[in-house]
Amino acid sequence: MTNVVLVGVELPRVNDFAESMIELHGLAEAADLNVTHVLTQKRERVHAGTYLGKGKLAELQGYLEGTESEAIIVNDELTPSQIKNLEAVLECEIMDRTMLILAIFAERAQTREAKLQVEVARLQYLMPRLAGMGISMSRQGGGSSGLANRGAGETKLELDRRTISDKINQYQRELKVVANERDNQRRSRQKKGLRVAALVGYTNAGKSSIMNTLVSSYHPQTAEKQVLEKDMLFATLDTSVRRIHPKYHQPFLLTDTVGFVDKLPTQLVKAFRSTLEEVVQADVLIHVIDASSPDSEKRQRVTEETLKAIGAEDKPMIYVWNKADLVPEVSQIMPKNHLWVSTYTGKGISELMSAIEAELFADEEQHVWLVPYDRGDVVALMNEEARIIELEYVEEGTQITAITPQHFIRNYGEFIVK
Repeated sequence: MTNVVLVGVELPRVNDFAESMIELHGLAEAADLNVTHVLTQKRERVHAGTYLGKGKLAELQGYLEGTESEAIIVNDELTPSQIKNLEAVLECEIMDRTMLILAIFAERAQTREAKLQVEVARLQYLMPRLAGMGISMSRQGGGSSGLANRGAGETKLELDRRTISDKINQYQRELKVVANERDNQRRSRQKKGLRVAALVGYTNAGKSSIMNTLVSSYHPQTAEKQVLEKDMLFATLDTSVRRIHPKYHQPFLLTDTVGFVDKLPTQLVKAFRSTLEEVVQADVLIHVIDASSPDSEKRQRVTEETLKAIGAEDKPMIYVWNKADLVPEVSQIMPKNHLWVSTYTGKGISELMSAIEAELFADEEQHVWLVPYDRGDVVALMNEEARIIELEYVEEGTQITAITPQHFIRNYGEFIVK
C-alpha cells in the first residue's frame, strides 16, 4: 500500500476546510492509499509557484526525508508549474484532488462505457498539463502508454498532444455510439409508458442501499439483481436500472447513478453526461442524503449544484434522509417530500414507496372503458400499462374499469364510456 501525505491550504472565508480535508482522507482510503501525515497551512492565497509557503514547504520536505511516504496529495487543483516545482523540491509524486478522483474512477469503472468516460476525462485533464508534469505525468500516463514526457523537448510535447487529442476523439466517437444505444432504449421505455425514478446524491449517501431495499421489498424474486453497496466513496460508477413492482400501480424503473462529490472535476461531469442523461430524463428524482453526516447540508447543496449543471434542477424531487438509525433524534416534523429512512431498520421504506408512486402516477385517472372485441390490441396494452380494477365481457365488447396514465387516455380515449 502506498504511503501518502495529505496537504491543504486554508483560505480566508472558507468555512468547510476541515470537512474537506476529512473527505480528502476518505478519497485517499478509497484509492487504497495509506495516509501517514496531514499538513495544513493558513494563507491569504495559495503560493503561485509551490502552493505552500516557503516555511511549510521546508517542513514538508523534512518530514518526507525521515519517512517512507511516496506521494503528496493536495486538496486543490494544481497548475502545471506548481506540480513541476513541487516535484523538483520534494522529489516524489504529486497528485491533486482532481487526479485522485480520476484515479478512483479509473479503478472502479466496470463497463466499457464507464472506462471510456473516465479515460476521456483523464486525458482532457492531462492535455494542458503536459509541459509541467514530470513524475506525476509518468504515473498518469501509465508508463507503457507512450505519454510520459519527463525531460522531453517541444517536438515530443506536440507529439504527445496529438496522441492525446486523437485518443480523445476516438473514445468520444465510441461513447457517441453507446449514447445512441442508450437513447434508443430510453425511447423504447417511453413508448411503453414506463415511468422512471432516479436515485441521486452525494457519494456514499446510501443510494445503492435504497435501491437494494426497494428491489427486495417490491420485486423479491429478483434477489440476484442486487447492486453493489459498500461503505466507501464511489463504490460503484456504473448506472444500474431495476424494475420495481408497486402493489397498486404498474411497474416502473429505478435507476442508480454515480455519486457526486465536492469539487467533482468538470471533465468527469462532461464525460459522464450521457450516463447522467438518465437523471435528466427521469420523471422524479430521489435525492438521498446521509442524515448522519455532520456535513449533510453542504452535501445536499453540492448535489443540487451538480444537478443544475446537467440541467436537472427543476425535476420533481423526493428528499430521503437516509441512515436515520444513526441519528439520535428523528421525531421532528419534516417538510413535504422529505422522509426519514433507514435501510438498516426498514424505517420509512413504505412511506418512500408511497411518495414515489404519488409523484410518478399523479396524472393517472380511473375510467370505465368499453373496447370492441375486434380491438384486442387495446385490451392487451391496457393489461401492460394500466391497473385493471374490474373486467367484464358484455355484448358490445370488453368493459374494463381501470386506472390509466394520461398518454393512454390521449391515445385511446375514444373507448371511455364513463
